[in-house]
Amino acid sequence: MKVPLLDVNAQNLPLEEELTAAFTRVLHSGRFIMGPEVEALEAEVAEFVGARHGIGVTSGTDAILVALMALDIGPGDEVLCPAFTFFATAGCISRTGATPVFVDACPGCFNLDPDDAARKVTQRTKAIIPVHLFGQSAEMDAVMTLAREHNLHVIEDGAQAIGARYRGRGCGAMGDFGTYSFFPSKNLGGFGDGGMVVCNDDDLAERARILRMHGSKPKYFHREVGGNFRLDPLQAALLRVKLRRYGDYTRARQENAAYYTGKLSALPGVVVAPARCCCGDDREESPGEARVVLPTCCEHNEHIWNQFTLRVRGEGRRDALREHLGTHGIGCEIYYPLTMDQQECFTNLPERSRTGNETAHLLATEALSLPIYPELTREMQDHVVTVLEEFPGGD
Repeated sequence: MKVPLLDVNAQNLPLEEELTAAFTRVLHSGRFIMGPEVEALEAEVAEFVGARHGIGVTSGTDAILVALMALDIGPGDEVLCPAFTFFATAGCISRTGATPVFVDACPGCFNLDPDDAARKVTQRTKAIIPVHLFGQSAEMDAVMTLAREHNLHVIEDGAQAIGARYRGRGCGAMGDFGTYSFFPSKNLGGFGDGGMVVCNDDDLAERARILRMHGSKPKYFHREVGGNFRLDPLQAALLRVKLRRYGDYTRARQENAAYYTGKLSALPGVVVAPARCCCGDDREESPGEARVVLPTCCEHNEHIWNQFTLRVRGEGRRDALREHLGTHGIGCEIYYPLTMDQQECFTNLPERSRTGNETAHLLATEALSLPIYPELTREMQDHVVTVLEEFPGGD
């Protein structure tokens, strides 16, 4: 049986009639840059996540870049960000001329370790970017406390976490800015690149809108140098069709995660990560001699499961399991094989920006993500469980 890591057609093709109608609406409108479709999506997403403003942009990467630019982050500044994350977070910091300072990860939830972030603050630190990795919120109370103590800006990278919640609050709506991606593999996946910035401050929102349009307001009058970061109306119209069903998609992912957890945790040598990690006093590594550690949802979070990420313990066993799954037709992926401080392009950073990330380095050798998309059937999940049970790298 084939079980792909993701099947975008399984979600998109049942919506073909509505998506075609949305395309036709944009075609007949003649509005292909900005306009009512973008404005409607901005309002709908802002309301959905609990933010005052939404600003549609070209990608999740550009959302981070716009937020940094709007906060005047630049040369001489340092920005704290996770060592264990996708490249865009650190890459955008570097593009502004600022210096990324990499923070270690929590072994339980994979997110930024607030205590390590506190150790790495200097007089040059101007901002912190927590990433809500794999669909679960970072520990935002600790992040916001640290930010207040040191007068830091907070940009929440919610590329994988639109709709996730922390103590009842929407991920992305707690810091100065929140950023999202509509890349096709995301939970709210578009039909190409797209992204959004949200915030609650009127002045910051206005500045982000101006920067999105080459720094101009009115047209042809430029207060500063911005960029061409506009979200296309066609993407906005298509995303609005899917946003109406987003609650169903999330529930299906949560049910799939619960099914995996129930089935896999019954296997020998498989355990569930502690429900309290950097979010409380329980910081221990995964229990005993477990060979596979399943992800968990911290007790105060609502996890939307962009990924279902295992920790496969023991040298070489993660890669062996990946090969084993592949030979049985099961898609899986390593997020991420190198930490940010291990990337070649960052070897010229000061040593203090790249040290002390031992947990992140360990996760880069252990993490492996299984299929979790909403259209996954129980038969497909059972196949995944069976193949994992047969893994020769087990007991």
